[in-house]
Amino acid sequence: MSDTIKLIRESNGIAVIQLSNPPLNVVSRELTLQLAQVLKQIESDPQIRVVIVTGEGSRAFCAGADIKEFAELVKAGTVIVDKLAIENYVYDMLDKLPIPTIAAINGIALGGGAELALCCDIRVMEEQTQIGFPECKLGVFPGSGGTQRLPQLIGEARAKELMYIGDSIDAETAFRMGLINRIAPEGKALEAAMELALTISLRSGVAMKCIKQAVDHGLLAGTAAGQSKSLELSEIVFKSEDIYEGIAAFYGKRSANFKHR
Repeated sequence: MSDTIKLIRESNGIAVIQLSNPPLNVVSRELTLQLAQVLKQIESDPQIRVVIVTGEGSRAFCAGADIKEFAELVKAGTVIVDKLAIENYVYDMLDKLPIPTIAAINGIALGGGAELALCCDIRVMEEQTQIGFPECKLGVFPGSGGTQRLPQLIGEARAKELMYIGDSIDAETAFRMGLINRIAPEGKALEAAMELALTISLRSGVAMKCIKQAVDHGLLAGTAAGQSKSLELSEIVFKSEDIYEGIAAFYGKRSANFKHR
C-alpha cells in the first residue's frame, strides 16, 4: 500500500499532514484509513502542539472523492459502509483533535476536500484557488460532514446556496463569507500557515486545548452549557504552571504576589 498521507514533524511542536495522492490528492478509501493512523499518532504525541493539513503539489489541496472508486462502490451498493461512514469517522477525528489545526489550502478544495478543510480550526487559502461543494451536480450531496459544519461557519442561507448551486467560489468570496480566515499569495499557503502555527505554538498549550474544548462544547451543547464548561476548564488553566510562566513573560518578571504555591 502506497503512502497517500505523509506526516512531517517540524520544529516548535508543529506537524504537517500532507495529502499525497497526486495530482489531485483525491480522497480514496486508502487515504482515509492512512489519515486515521496519522491522527492517532498525533493524538498520542504530547510534543505536537499545532497541526497543519495541506496537499502535495500546487494544483490541489484535495479535489474530493476518487471518482472511479466512488462509482465502483455505488455500483456495489457499499458506498455508505465502505466510504462515507469511514470518512465521517476519520473527519471527526481531525475535528476533535484537542490541539489547534490549520488547513493550508494550496490548490482547489472540492467536495470531500472542502469538507476536510472544514474540520480544521483555521483555514488559510491561496488567492488564485477555489473551494466548493459540487456534489449536487453529480446527483449526490456533501456526505462527510459538510451539511453540518458549513452552516456553523457561514450561516444556514449561504451554506444552502453553496450546496444547492454547486459552483466553486474564489478566495476573496470565501473570506467575505467567513469560510476562510486568511488569504495567502499564490504558492504561499503553507508558509502562511506555518507562521500562524508558530505563533500559536508559543502560547500556553494548556490554554490552547482549553479554548478549543470550551468553544467546541458550547457550539454543540449551547451557550449555558458552554459557560459551565468554561468554568470547569478555568480550574485546569489556573492550576497549570503555564499561567505563572505567562505572567512572568508578560510583565518581565514574576510578581511576588503570583508565586506558584
